[in-house]
Amino acid sequence: MLPSLNEQLDHIKRGAAEIIPEEELVRKLERAIRDRTPLNVKLGCDPSRPDLHLGHSVVLRKLRQFQELGHTAILIVGDFTGMIGDPSGRNKARPSMTLRQTRQNGESYFQQASKILSKDNLKIVYNSDWLGKMTFEDVIKLASKYTVARMLERDDFEKRFRAGEPISVHEFLYPLAQAMDSVAIKADIELGGTDQKFNLLVGRDIQREYGMDPQVIFTMPLLVGTDGVEKMSKSLGNYIAITDPPGEMYGKTLSIPDNLIYDYFVLTTEIPESELAGIKSQLESKSINPRDLKRKLARELVTLYHDREAATQAEQEFDRIFIRKEVPDEVEEVILKNDSGPLTVFQLLVSVGAAKSNGEARRLVNQGGVTIDGSKVTDPNATVIQNAPFILKVGKRKFYKITR
Repeated sequence: MLPSLNEQLDHIKRGAAEIIPEEELVRKLERAIRDRTPLNVKLGCDPSRPDLHLGHSVVLRKLRQFQELGHTAILIVGDFTGMIGDPSGRNKARPSMTLRQTRQNGESYFQQASKILSKDNLKIVYNSDWLGKMTFEDVIKLASKYTVARMLERDDFEKRFRAGEPISVHEFLYPLAQAMDSVAIKADIELGGTDQKFNLLVGRDIQREYGMDPQVIFTMPLLVGTDGVEKMSKSLGNYIAITDPPGEMYGKTLSIPDNLIYDYFVLTTEIPESELAGIKSQLESKSINPRDLKRKLARELVTLYHDREAATQAEQEFDRIFIRKEVPDEVEEVILKNDSGPLTVFQLLVSVGAAKSNGEARRLVNQGGVTIDGSKVTDPNATVIQNAPFILKVGKRKFYKITR
């Protein structure tokens, strides 16, 4: 039996950026309760980015909330649309991928998403199952249902058009193909980030063209990364991966700016509303050190993706290394060959795998991020003369025990 309307609305509206239109959501929920028929809640996953971070978890957690209320979560792996490349938020065309690549990435996506989603009322489908069967005639008929003028209303297309940047015709097909996903699975609700709003609205229009009750659009905010400026992205290095080891996840969480603490609690954790109100009050009144709330946030996240014991150990390890300035219990040991001779600092960093190139190694030293037995290294060309073993520290969290 589905929970009451108010119970459901209180649960699923948490953190939402926009619900379009909200009155239709209410109507669909009332019908589901009356008919005892769960709604089909759709989320499309982009297989071009198989490594999931907390930014991806925002919509995945919203999908999980619908599952907890008894609705059916439908995760669509865009193995076919991945060959087109989603142009959302892009100032140029995204490189296309092969069907084999998108399938492999889709499998990786699901393995990670299973850390968040329940397996009980979950359907996983590949959109190549229906899009791959469309004939050229079908595509022409679909394309006839939307105008170029409407496509150019989309921000990224409009900017590229005004700047004289090329827009390939196949990019116009992406939102139409995504809309056909909603037709194929009879979506009642579609989730997405705010950058997906245009695509999701196209889905409503195309469903109407096929005589269907249009889906309700549910957009979630884009999570700002640990730098406090850009949205979380692996390419920008401001991400917290959901597969990060406990210690790394804990440490990265403590690095977020204070002004993001509340948003992270709302969007990335399962902290109840009553606690959220208290956290917001503490931040506004400045009655608590923000660092203490970040430690709580870090424990919550490590517990979600690992367990409570791992969270406790991660916190203890963090305190030992960064507060008491001790070396962690487990340190990667690197054995240098006896015939390797004297090494410069940058050669040592490359040889142990702490840097991928001599240039990166030099930058690490110049930025003050390298110490040997607690002493900061300032010259990347200096010869390492310490008798092994010694402790090499690179950045904030990488330790190596160097032996011969």
